[in-house]
Amino acid sequence: MTSSYLVEKKLISVLKGNPQNPPPIWLMRQAGRHLQEYKLLRSKAKSFLDFCYSPDLCIEATLQPLKRYQLDAAILFSDILVIPDALGQQVKFIPEKGPALEALESVAQFKSLSCDNIFNHLSPIYEAIKEIKLNLKKNTNNPALIGFAGSPWTVATYMIEGGGSKDFYKVKKWAYQDPKSFQKLIDILIYASTEHLHHQIESGVEIIQLFDSWAGVLPPVQFDKWVVEPTKKIVNDINLNYPHVPVIGFPRGSGLLYKRFINQTGVDAISIDASIPLTWAVENLQKECTIQGNLDNLSLLIGGTMMEAEI
Repeated sequence: MTSSYLVEKKLISVLKGNPQNPPPIWLMRQAGRHLQEYKLLRSKAKSFLDFCYSPDLCIEATLQPLKRYQLDAAILFSDILVIPDALGQQVKFIPEKGPALEALESVAQFKSLSCDNIFNHLSPIYEAIKEIKLNLKKNTNNPALIGFAGSPWTVATYMIEGGGSKDFYKVKKWAYQDPKSFQKLIDILIYASTEHLHHQIESGVEIIQLFDSWAGVLPPVQFDKWVVEPTKKIVNDINLNYPHVPVIGFPRGSGLLYKRFINQTGVDAISIDASIPLTWAVENLQKECTIQGNLDNLSLLIGGTMMEAEI
């Protein structure tokens, strides 16, 4: 083990409330389609889920960005929909279209969901994490390893809508009309996500991120019930069992509710989307926890003076 690896990693230090100058850098989508080498790697798997469950491919995809850039973290290459897949729901990824799931339409279908096989089903991911961790020890930039899961609300939207959605009518209607039965699905996802995160941490991840990509579609009262409360339970569990592992929350599109999310969930850091003014974030969020964001993805793609101005 190199001496540099024994020094606390920049990103972990910042997440504990210790400012760094310059600040650590990592990108939520730093591995993927924008890298030519990723496209070549992706062609080796017959489907996206096969890609996620192939340890060698997962390892290479996770490490590719660090071979190009001096980043302060690697983020595990995986997907939030491995959870419904592990629960037994049919999940496919259609090229150029995205995820397609056999949509849940009744409480009776919950009986087909089982948490019993999570570890075995997702074990290739944990195998990959162990190898990624070993590879990162050789990196002189001393990067941290980030693991993640989709937050229960966002994963539930895919499970009920059967994929992406423009209005989230099915999932919102269910949650509003029959919150008791909808809570049963959320509870399954809280348990499954927590188990998945435990196994990731045991395998070597040092930071957890919770992606709630569709948090912003809910009004405040529903936001509290289906975004804040499930997240709080997961964060409390991580804090209890792995107090050294910081948690980053990303309730994308939440606007003014970002502050409520921080205060009520207990996350160590918050990722903010590009719609949040930095001045507002500094005044209202930075006093509460570490902030990541809010660079617009397109500015990175365009580059040049546009990107420099945004930075």
